[in-house]
Amino acid sequence: MRNICLLLTCILIISCKSDTHKYSNLISLVPSHASVILKTTSIEGLGSVFKNSSLLSQFSRKSSLDHLNRKLDFLKHLKPSKDLLIAFGKDTADSLQVSVITKYHTDLFKLDSLRNYSVETISLKGHSLTKTTIEDEVIYSIVKDSVFFASNDRALTEAAFKQKDTDPWLKELFKTTSNGETLSILINTREKAFQPKFFFNEQLNKVQLTNYLLLDADLTQDQLKFDGITIAKDSSKSLINIFKNTFPQENSLPKICPPDSDGFLSFSFHSFKTFQENLSKFKKQDSVFNQPLFESIVEAGVIYKNKQQAVVLNSIDAENMSTFFGEENSIDTYRGIAIYSFDKPDFFSNLFSPLITYTNATKFINIDDYLVFSDDMELLKEVISSYQNNATLYTSHAFEDMMDELSDESSLFAYGNANHLKDILNSNFESENTLNPDGFNASAIQFVFETDFAHVHAILQKNKKKFTSNSVYEDVSITLDADVLTNPQFVNNHTNNQMEVVVQDISNNLYLISKDGKVQWKKQLDSKILGRIEQIDINKNGRLQLAFATEHQVYVLDRNGKDVGSFPLKFRDLITQPLSVFDYDKNRDYRLMVTQGSSVLLYNKQGNIVRGFDYKKAENTINTQPQHFRIGRKDYIVFVQGNELEILSRVGKTRVNVKNNISFSDSGIYLYDNKFTTTTAKGDLVQIDENGNMSSSNLNLGEKHSITATSKTLVTLSDNILHIKTHKVELDFGDYTPPKIFYVNDKIYVSVTDLQAKKVYLFDSLGKSINNFPVYGNSTIDLNNIDKGKSPEFVTKGDQNGIIIYQIN
Repeated sequence: MRNICLLLTCILIISCKSDTHKYSNLISLVPSHASVILKTTSIEGLGSVFKNSSLLSQFSRKSSLDHLNRKLDFLKHLKPSKDLLIAFGKDTADSLQVSVITKYHTDLFKLDSLRNYSVETISLKGHSLTKTTIEDEVIYSIVKDSVFFASNDRALTEAAFKQKDTDPWLKELFKTTSNGETLSILINTREKAFQPKFFFNEQLNKVQLTNYLLLDADLTQDQLKFDGITIAKDSSKSLINIFKNTFPQENSLPKICPPDSDGFLSFSFHSFKTFQENLSKFKKQDSVFNQPLFESIVEAGVIYKNKQQAVVLNSIDAENMSTFFGEENSIDTYRGIAIYSFDKPDFFSNLFSPLITYTNATKFINIDDYLVFSDDMELLKEVISSYQNNATLYTSHAFEDMMDELSDESSLFAYGNANHLKDILNSNFESENTLNPDGFNASAIQFVFETDFAHVHAILQKNKKKFTSNSVYEDVSITLDADVLTNPQFVNNHTNNQMEVVVQDISNNLYLISKDGKVQWKKQLDSKILGRIEQIDINKNGRLQLAFATEHQVYVLDRNGKDVGSFPLKFRDLITQPLSVFDYDKNRDYRLMVTQGSSVLLYNKQGNIVRGFDYKKAENTINTQPQHFRIGRKDYIVFVQGNELEILSRVGKTRVNVKNNISFSDSGIYLYDNKFTTTTAKGDLVQIDENGNMSSSNLNLGEKHSITATSKTLVTLSDNILHIKTHKVELDFGDYTPPKIFYVNDKIYVSVTDLQAKKVYLFDSLGKSINNFPVYGNSTIDLNNIDKGKSPEFVTKGDQNGIIIYQIN
């Protein structure tokens, strides 16, 4: 799959006896020379991330990745049920080797839909090898002990189950991968064939930073976030170990950076002596810089701005440090701050390389605890003015938002704005310079050293918008793999008490999408979902499932999109109404009602038919979804069949006789003012009480009308006239969806969508338009508070193959 293979390159930049038991840990089958290992739980989810991210989608235009794209294209035919590992390495001839490892099941690798492919079985000693050719690409695979191993290299595949045990460091490290993330990445940075560039300093990029880097990735449209650990067991060869036996300090350098700085590098320590001893050992120096005054330094680093640099020292004894560097050599004063000459321009390169390689430090200033050295007078003056005005990078919105995701204290911290990030990203390509991270105004990677390892946090983030009150804005836009078929709706995520989106495309794929726009999974269904998806708690443990009907099946899916129990239930005859879910006593002993023409079938939550439900076949086709209402202590099951309103008890017996024949509209049945309420085809409001008495009101509705209601609120729409209770709203002429009522944050909202003009309208209970509406939309909406914040959100169809989540501020 083209988008999946692109993920490898992105990761490079930003983190820049055989028995069943032996292979239960898939990592044991990864080739020993692999440079990068990816673990994913959702191939579709990764593809969606690339499609919807303005930054990641640009990798599809990198011609240098075409070879890798072709090698990984077969991934789109894999349907793993559990974790899948993708390993990358090079053989002795410097050819790319790709390996895929996952648990085997019968539907894992299906090619039935393809025309141009061939499959050949090659007999080997004790087992067989499968050679699959898809167009011009060949994949070799073996299945053994319920494990599937595939590669573009035959020799690698044949040796897969014969290799010696995996590096124990690698095994232990891989155990720390998160099961909740779509992607985890393990990088062997010792492999010379794999040298990603993390920093702006080219000399720093050339040294070996560490041995293994393991990151869990959280990838959304506006943020790429990575958290993990790194280990360097060869202590004298890896730069990260210069922080051994030191404690990370607060990275204060951004407090003196001009707000429009391109980036900075900061490193900190509690003991300059220990740090220097480690650094000298790494550089294999015979002597160590010995100056007691430097023990006052707790942080050092470099500011990058407009091709200029400035070295920064953060000292708890800055006044004496300033004297040491020669403050008697004042050459200028700016805003009361003296600017001094400095006659050792390569001092910091000698002292701190490869972290600092700047050799032009000819001037310096001292502001409070900071000493700043540079050759550029304007940069020093800008440092002074921004610091005095309290308008530094530290106080900028982009940096503040980014730091919400990072640690205040770290051993090594590199930050870059969009321009800085662009240079770093494109430096990883030899002949191309096309990546444009516009909008990603804050990115960083930090290492927080512990006793024998370091925590790693990396982030690329678009600057969060600051919106005023009474505004509505597009929060997330998601593109599906095909055109949207059903109206998107919110469902509860029981793991975090927030909400997600479910929607189906015209290929009958059902998607579960996080509030950040990340596809959690995609599931192929037999046909279109009827009506809304319901949520139930079958096991009464707080874990919710999705329940719904298609034309011939009733599904119950768990959190991961897997079928539950005996579901789906399959039906030969057509299901004609949405699945009705009844929870009579609110005790989660659900009843599932299936409508087929003039018949209804009642099932329990185990998928078994409920005995004792006595309703016989209706005389006419059932025209509305059966509804359950409760008035006092009595339950009512209500639906329309032909010109009759059926009002039944729990056991399917007639509870209320309705003698009148009514030419019903298709508006559905509602419980309004404790009466069963609907309209006639001519537009009259009809209400029936518990005794079967009917009343009718002329609301002056036209034949083309629709209604909705709650217990105390009635909303009608006739042509372009919307009534909310007694409040009249005159809309532009258009093609409107039926109105919907939402109750969120103790407030009533009413929505309609003009499908002709593609406008979503939203009103309060008094008929007043919510500020900044209408907005763009192409379907009915679902509105709720999806992240438990103060502001509600709503989801609607956008373009033919997209959905949009808006936030109402």
